[in-house]
Amino acid sequence: MDSKSDDEVLDTVGPRLRALRRDRGITLADLAAATGVSESTLSRLESGQRRATLELLLPLSRTYDVPLDDLVGAPRTGDPRIHLKPMHKFGMTFIPLSRRPGGIQAFKMIIPSTPHPLEPALKTHDGYEWLYVLNGRLRLVVGDRDLVMPTGEAAEFDTSLPHWLGSADGGPVELLILFGPQGMRAHVRADQH
Repeated sequence: MDSKSDDEVLDTVGPRLRALRRDRGITLADLAAATGVSESTLSRLESGQRRATLELLLPLSRTYDVPLDDLVGAPRTGDPRIHLKPMHKFGMTFIPLSRRPGGIQAFKMIIPSTPHPLEPALKTHDGYEWLYVLNGRLRLVVGDRDLVMPTGEAAEFDTSLPHWLGSADGGPVELLILFGPQGMRAHVRADQH
Protein backbone atom coordinates (compact mmCIF):
# COMPACT_ATOMS: atom_id res chain seq x y z
CA MET A 1 0.00 0.00 0.00
CA ASP A 2 1.36 3.44 -0.94
CA SER A 3 1.90 5.61 2.11
CA LYS A 4 1.92 8.93 0.23
CA SER A 5 -0.65 11.45 1.37
CA ASP A 6 -3.06 13.06 -1.09
CA ASP A 7 -1.05 16.31 -0.82
CA GLU A 8 2.20 14.48 -1.66
CA VAL A 9 0.59 12.88 -4.72
CA LEU A 10 -0.87 16.22 -5.86
CA ASP A 11 2.51 17.94 -5.41
CA THR A 12 4.00 15.64 -8.06
CA VAL A 13 1.36 16.40 -10.73
CA GLY A 14 2.86 19.74 -11.86
CA PRO A 15 6.41 18.47 -12.45
CA ARG A 16 4.97 15.35 -14.15
CA LEU A 17 2.90 17.53 -16.51
CA ARG A 18 5.87 19.79 -17.31
CA ALA A 19 8.10 16.77 -18.05
CA LEU A 20 5.44 15.23 -20.28
CA ARG A 21 4.95 18.47 -22.23
CA ARG A 22 8.70 18.92 -22.71
CA ASP A 23 9.20 15.27 -23.68
CA ARG A 24 6.56 15.72 -26.37
CA GLY A 25 8.16 18.99 -27.57
CA ILE A 26 4.98 21.01 -27.04
CA THR A 27 5.00 24.70 -26.07
CA LEU A 28 2.60 26.14 -23.50
CA ALA A 29 0.96 28.16 -26.31
CA ASP A 30 0.39 25.01 -28.40
CA LEU A 31 -0.95 23.12 -25.39
CA ALA A 32 -3.30 26.00 -24.53
CA ALA A 33 -4.64 26.00 -28.10
CA ALA A 34 -5.15 22.22 -28.07
CA THR A 35 -6.83 22.02 -24.64
CA GLY A 36 -8.68 25.34 -24.34
CA VAL A 37 -6.91 25.95 -21.01
CA SER A 38 -5.09 29.29 -20.78
CA GLU A 39 -1.29 29.43 -20.90
CA SER A 40 -1.16 31.11 -17.49
CA THR A 41 -3.31 28.36 -15.92
CA LEU A 42 -1.14 25.66 -17.51
CA SER A 43 2.02 27.40 -16.30
CA ARG A 44 0.69 27.70 -12.74
CA LEU A 45 -0.43 24.05 -12.85
CA GLU A 46 3.04 22.89 -13.96
CA SER A 47 4.83 25.04 -11.37
CA GLY A 48 2.61 23.78 -8.54
CA GLN A 49 1.01 27.19 -7.94
CA ARG A 50 -2.37 25.74 -8.93
CA ARG A 51 -3.86 22.42 -7.85
CA ALA A 52 -4.92 19.91 -10.47
CA THR A 53 -8.65 19.48 -10.93
CA LEU A 54 -10.59 17.05 -13.07
CA GLU A 55 -11.64 19.95 -15.31
CA LEU A 56 -7.96 20.72 -16.03
CA LEU A 57 -6.72 17.13 -16.26
CA LEU A 58 -9.38 15.79 -18.67
CA PRO A 59 -8.37 17.97 -21.66
CA LEU A 60 -4.68 17.31 -20.89
CA SER A 61 -5.34 13.56 -20.80
CA ARG A 62 -7.10 13.74 -24.19
CA THR A 63 -4.40 15.93 -25.76
CA TYR A 64 -1.52 13.76 -24.55
CA ASP A 65 -3.51 10.56 -25.18
CA VAL A 66 -2.58 9.17 -21.76
CA PRO A 67 -4.84 7.88 -18.98
CA LEU A 68 -5.67 10.23 -16.10
CA ASP A 69 -3.90 7.81 -13.77
CA ASP A 70 -0.64 8.50 -15.61
CA LEU A 71 -1.04 12.25 -15.22
CA VAL A 72 -1.46 12.02 -11.45
CA GLY A 73 0.90 9.11 -10.86
CA ALA A 74 -1.81 6.83 -9.51
CA PRO A 75 -0.62 3.31 -8.78
CA ARG A 76 -1.60 0.71 -11.35
CA THR A 77 -4.11 -1.90 -10.31
CA GLY A 78 -4.42 -5.21 -12.02
CA ASP A 79 -3.07 -5.27 -15.56
CA PRO A 80 0.73 -4.67 -15.56
CA ARG A 81 1.00 -4.50 -19.36
CA ILE A 82 2.16 -1.34 -21.07
CA HIS A 83 -0.26 -0.33 -23.80
CA LEU A 84 1.95 0.69 -26.69
CA LYS A 85 0.85 3.73 -28.71
CA PRO A 86 3.43 4.54 -31.38
CA MET A 87 4.40 8.15 -32.01
CA HIS A 88 5.71 9.34 -35.37
CA LYS A 89 8.34 12.11 -35.37
CA PHE A 90 11.09 13.12 -37.79
CA GLY A 91 10.11 10.28 -40.15
CA MET A 92 10.72 7.67 -37.42
CA THR A 93 8.44 5.64 -35.15
CA PHE A 94 8.84 5.78 -31.37
CA ILE A 95 7.07 3.12 -29.31
CA PRO A 96 6.99 3.98 -25.59
CA LEU A 97 8.08 1.11 -23.36
CA SER A 98 7.56 2.92 -20.06
CA ARG A 99 4.45 4.56 -18.66
CA ARG A 100 5.73 7.12 -16.20
CA PRO A 101 6.04 10.74 -17.42
CA GLY A 102 9.28 12.40 -16.28
CA GLY A 103 12.50 10.67 -15.30
CA ILE A 104 14.10 8.17 -17.65
CA GLN A 105 11.86 7.08 -20.53
CA ALA A 106 12.27 3.89 -22.58
CA PHE A 107 11.38 3.66 -26.28
CA LYS A 108 11.75 1.28 -29.16
CA MET A 109 12.71 3.43 -32.14
CA ILE A 110 12.25 2.31 -35.74
CA ILE A 111 14.05 4.07 -38.57
CA PRO A 112 12.38 3.03 -41.83
CA SER A 113 14.29 1.98 -44.93
CA THR A 114 15.04 4.60 -47.59
CA PRO A 115 16.19 4.22 -51.22
CA HIS A 116 19.54 5.70 -50.16
CA PRO A 117 21.06 6.82 -46.83
CA LEU A 118 19.93 10.28 -45.69
CA GLU A 119 22.21 13.21 -45.01
CA PRO A 120 22.49 14.08 -41.29
CA ALA A 121 20.44 17.00 -39.97
CA LEU A 122 21.98 17.54 -36.53
CA LYS A 123 19.75 18.66 -33.65
CA THR A 124 20.23 19.43 -29.96
CA HIS A 125 17.93 19.27 -26.94
CA ASP A 126 18.22 18.85 -23.19
CA GLY A 127 18.77 15.36 -21.89
CA TYR A 128 20.95 12.30 -21.99
CA GLU A 129 20.44 9.29 -24.23
CA TRP A 130 21.49 5.64 -24.12
CA LEU A 131 20.81 3.46 -27.14
CA TYR A 132 21.22 -0.16 -28.18
CA VAL A 133 20.99 -1.32 -31.80
CA LEU A 134 18.51 -4.22 -31.96
CA ASN A 135 18.58 -4.70 -35.73
CA GLY A 136 20.21 -3.06 -38.73
CA ARG A 137 23.15 -0.67 -39.06
CA LEU A 138 22.83 2.71 -37.34
CA ARG A 139 24.71 5.81 -38.36
CA LEU A 140 25.21 7.96 -35.26
CA VAL A 141 26.64 11.44 -35.57
CA VAL A 142 27.46 13.18 -32.28
CA GLY A 143 29.43 16.42 -32.52
CA ASP A 144 32.35 15.72 -34.85
CA ARG A 145 32.14 11.92 -34.44
CA ASP A 146 30.49 9.92 -37.23
CA LEU A 147 29.98 6.27 -36.27
CA VAL A 148 28.42 3.20 -37.87
CA MET A 149 26.98 0.85 -35.26
CA PRO A 150 25.95 -2.72 -36.15
CA THR A 151 23.40 -4.85 -34.31
CA GLY A 152 24.41 -5.39 -30.68
CA GLU A 153 26.35 -2.15 -30.15
CA ALA A 154 25.38 0.50 -27.59
CA ALA A 155 26.18 4.18 -27.11
CA GLU A 156 25.39 6.97 -24.68
CA PHE A 157 25.68 10.72 -25.15
CA ASP A 158 24.62 14.13 -23.93
CA THR A 159 21.85 15.34 -26.26
CA SER A 160 22.91 18.96 -25.85
CA LEU A 161 25.66 18.00 -28.34
CA PRO A 162 24.56 18.24 -31.99
CA HIS A 163 23.49 14.73 -32.97
CA TRP A 164 21.65 12.68 -35.58
CA LEU A 165 20.54 9.06 -35.89
CA GLY A 166 19.82 7.37 -39.19
CA SER A 167 20.34 4.27 -41.27
CA ALA A 168 23.95 3.67 -42.28
CA ASP A 169 22.98 1.83 -45.47
CA GLY A 170 19.35 2.81 -46.21
CA GLY A 171 17.99 -0.35 -44.53
CA PRO A 172 15.61 -0.30 -41.57
CA VAL A 173 17.09 0.10 -38.08
CA GLU A 174 15.52 -0.84 -34.74
CA LEU A 175 16.86 0.63 -31.50
CA LEU A 176 16.17 0.50 -27.81
CA ILE A 177 16.46 4.03 -26.40
CA LEU A 178 16.61 5.25 -22.81
CA PHE A 179 16.21 9.00 -22.60
CA GLY A 180 16.47 11.06 -19.44
CA PRO A 181 16.56 14.67 -18.33
CA GLN A 182 19.88 16.47 -18.35
CA GLY A 183 22.37 14.84 -16.00
CA MET A 184 20.50 11.52 -15.69
CA ARG A 185 22.42 8.57 -17.08
CA ALA A 186 21.67 4.90 -17.40
CA HIS A 187 23.70 3.06 -14.77
CA VAL A 188 24.81 -0.47 -15.50
CA ARG A 189 25.63 -2.68 -12.52
CA ALA A 190 27.67 -5.81 -12.94
CA ASP A 191 27.65 -8.65 -10.44
CA GLN A 192 31.02 -8.68 -8.68
CA HIS A 193 31.37 -12.50 -8.33
